Amino acid sequence: MPAVRRRPACACLVLTTPEGYSINRIVVRGTNWVGDAVMTIPALRSVRRLFTNAHITMVSKSSAADIFIDADFVDEVLVYDRAGLGSMWAQTREWRRRKFDLGILFQNAFEAAAMAFLERVPIRIGYDTERRGFLLTHPLASPSWKDERHETFYYLNIVAEVERPLFGTSSVAIEEPQFALAVSASRQAEAVTLLRLHGSRGEGPLVILCPGSINSRAKRWPAERYGQLADRLIETGFAVALIGSPGEVDVSQQVLQNMRRQPIVLTGKTTVAEAAAIISIGDLLITNDTGPAHIGAALSTPTLVIFGPTNPLTTRPFGGVGEIIRERPDCAPCMLRDCPIDHRCMTAITPDAVFERASALISNRLKAGLRTESIA
Repeated sequence: MPAVRRRPACACLVLTTPEGYSINRIVVRGTNWVGDAVMTIPALRSVRRLFTNAHITMVSKSSAADIFIDADFVDEVLVYDRAGLGSMWAQTREWRRRKFDLGILFQNAFEAAAMAFLERVPIRIGYDTERRGFLLTHPLASPSWKDERHETFYYLNIVAEVERPLFGTSSVAIEEPQFALAVSASRQAEAVTLLRLHGSRGEGPLVILCPGSINSRAKRWPAERYGQLADRLIETGFAVALIGSPGEVDVSQQVLQNMRRQPIVLTGKTTVAEAAAIISIGDLLITNDTGPAHIGAALSTPTLVIFGPTNPLTTRPFGGVGEIIRERPDCAPCMLRDCPIDHRCMTAITPDAVFERASALISNRLKAGLRTESIA
């Protein structure tokens, strides 16, 4: 067992292992939301690079687990949807059977630390949130820059605090985050079939719209504007598909009520894995600041994110293919889930402005010869 020393939450880690000890089995407790799960990908890739031969188990809610179906940086995804104490005890038995050597907690919940503690995972590292520090062998203070840098670095920082004492290096802290996410050719073929089953004729570039947002109504660009945008895209010769979770069906219905044309409607009809595959074969994704925005960027699909009440410094799409469109009023970013006034951060953004940006992005893609052949 590694020799560990408990200390108050700090910005650095004191961790040593006896000669001959190796970390062979790692459990990573993932985040709950799809977008947050995508933002942990660089940290997960760093864990794999540091522990090349270790078996890495990702623990995730079912809603986010699909993100990791084709991932080459984890060995196993263990789905955990808490439904009372019974499900928690069943999960702890799964942990016990695997005999983990190291637990990395990206999730900030008390329960995540409690589970690692109960199963006596020898090294348990995560942020000292929800007063859970006493359950961790290595509680970390939240970094002072948390609200000033992309959230990706919040998760990478945990891995950096594992690397320094165990390897004597600081590569995680200085290397460019590796965000790439893969979708297999078979899943892409299934996505093409799904699009055709719902009315796609494979004509014109495919533009995917995600007009909803599960955890914040304030993040939604008005449905009537999505409708106006979708009509104009279709009339210009683009194929338009609406995506979203079952909880966002009402938003897509509002978009349809404000349209003259008929898009491909997939909202509530796909899993997260299927939605990701559809995004991977799209020519452009237009979305609010929600999970698909990060999926699109990770899949290298051109992504245009309509920003309002949230902070693009921390949650913008990461990488070169993601862009944001924003008309910031004095009250933004407020981070509120419901706007208490007139939603000016979103209503200031016009369909014409979004259409112009979208047209430019698609034009650049076509000029580069990057249109997806499978749906051409």
